[in-house]
Amino acid sequence: MRKPLIHKSFLNAFRGVFLIIKSERNFLLEFLAFLVNIILIFYLKLSTIDTIAVLIVSFGVLIAEIFNTAIEKICDIIQPEFDKRIGFIKDISAGAVILMVIVAVVVGIIVYWKYFKIYFPT
Repeated sequence: MRKPLIHKSFLNAFRGVFLIIKSERNFLLEFLAFLVNIILIFYLKLSTIDTIAVLIVSFGVLIAEIFNTAIEKICDIIQPEFDKRIGFIKDISAGAVILMVIVAVVVGIIVYWKYFKIYFPT
């Protein structure tokens, strides 16, 4: 099979991102949280290190959700009926997402805490 041209590969990849935004509620919510983080990065003028930390965990959540969705879709194709083994696979896949979300929230608290203390002193 002949490989597609590089620009076609990029278009297919971006189409995948738009498809998941359009079809998956959880990804949309996580993407909106990512956009809030982008706004906060600029509004609060985060340091380079803090920006990198926030971007890494934000993209980590999005990537984990994409893998989770892909695993769930493959499982649904392989076994459309309920199966405990498929349920186990889906649960551990979702577990990876929730762990990444927890890490992202912890990093967010650590990073944003000092900025909010500066802008909103008590």
